[in-house]
Amino acid sequence: MSAHDPSARFADLPPPPYFAVIFSSQRSAEDEAGYARAADRMVELVRQQPGFLGMESVRDGEGFGITVAYFDSEQSIRAWREHAEHAAVRDLGHRRWYRRFEQRVAIVQRAYGGPRGAAP
Repeated sequence: MSAHDPSARFADLPPPPYFAVIFSSQRSAEDEAGYARAADRMVELVRQQPGFLGMESVRDGEGFGITVAYFDSEQSIRAWREHAEHAAVRDLGHRRWYRRFEQRVAIVQRAYGGPRGAAP
């Protein structure tokens, strides 16, 4: 799939159960280049973490975004939260890059969907 393929935005996940970390945020206008570099680095880094399953992320033109990161366990989520580089960037985000944020953790018990016309 190419980067321009809309279906490439969907995480390729195993059958449930698994965990979802839902991060909603409103960006500030401060240091857009620094934010973009840090965001790219965090995507690169989380993809290397044991237990990481995939992610889906969007941000609108007014700076509101939602990222859902999927993990195989709460232990994997804790390890990512405690990762030193992630913790430092997260702190900077809270102080500088976000006007507001909310984080929620959920257990995905059922999942279904697919391309139009596919059997449910």
